[in-house]
Amino acid sequence: MASGKPDLKIALVGCGRIAQRHAELLGRGQIAGAGLAAVCDIVPAKAKALGEKYGVPYYTDMLEMMAKTPVDAVSVLTESGNHARHVVALAGFKKHIIVEKPMALTLDDADAMIKACADAGVKLFVVKQNRFNVPVVKLRQALEAGRFGKLVLGTVRVRWCREQAYYDQDKWRGTWALDGGVLANQASHHVDLLEWMMGDVEGVYAMSATALVKIETEDTAVVSLRFQNGALGVIEATTAARPKDLEGSISILGENGAVEIGGFAVNQMKTWNFKEAGPDDAEVMAKYSVNPPDVYGFGHKAYYEHVVDCVNNHAKQLVDGAEGRRSLELIAGIYESIETKREVSLRSRPKKTRLGGK
Repeated sequence: MASGKPDLKIALVGCGRIAQRHAELLGRGQIAGAGLAAVCDIVPAKAKALGEKYGVPYYTDMLEMMAKTPVDAVSVLTESGNHARHVVALAGFKKHIIVEKPMALTLDDADAMIKACADAGVKLFVVKQNRFNVPVVKLRQALEAGRFGKLVLGTVRVRWCREQAYYDQDKWRGTWALDGGVLANQASHHVDLLEWMMGDVEGVYAMSATALVKIETEDTAVVSLRFQNGALGVIEATTAARPKDLEGSISILGENGAVEIGGFAVNQMKTWNFKEAGPDDAEVMAKYSVNPPDVYGFGHKAYYEHVVDCVNNHAKQLVDGAEGRRSLELIAGIYESIETKREVSLRSRPKKTRLGGK
């Protein structure tokens, strides 16, 4: 229970890979103030397996689930390219909506989702759980306190391993219409973190390759960024690391200090150096480095607790629809740069990208 109020009843739409994590947290009582109400998947076996595992009703039609099962919120965990139509349809039930990353694959879809939820008077939460990783929170606090001074360079690296078997699990994986490549999928969290820390982007230049797997989209990309504050940035993203995952990291360099967070999922403080010492700097390396419980990182539990706080106590949302759209706009600009082989300004709406194309 949270704040003396009944637990929020949350349903899941989509019972694939990521749904296992959501169901475990909600179905095992790990989220104070929230619990699992029902699950849905168009594949009957998937819905049945997850529903029976956690003892909740299961459906193959999300509209039927919403009509028959009392819920306070619904998490949309379907393919990225289907998020928009599912969110727009669900908004009509006037229940809060949580959607996994990326919120959509096109800006038009993101805008439709934001409008549908606003018209229905419900909150739209975009899952960016790495913002809740303990070392990331500490980095953000240092940034907001002005400890870096003038920002110089921001870098993220995603060096993960996804072999052909991963993409062969489902036909939608690695497609332009429903998934996108490493930039839109695996690295979307890191792109979000970089822009959150460094500020709005002025322009991007990017290159990509499909190096080791047979998919429509890229498995490897490098991106150069110029931020509106004059700082520069680099995104290095690949799922072609072999034979196993190497890292998911972020580095922020400023005139007065440097911080690097590494580990598999931006979860281990590697460097914490500032010209002027802070009161808890000596403890940072030990106190603010946390290993995640699974491959999705540390923050899903904290994210759901944040949702409960926002719904019950009207706390400010950390990643609402507008904030989720912000990083999608950057990703769209990156893909346009790849297509056009030129630098793309983020002050204009990207026009040439295959991402989300039907």
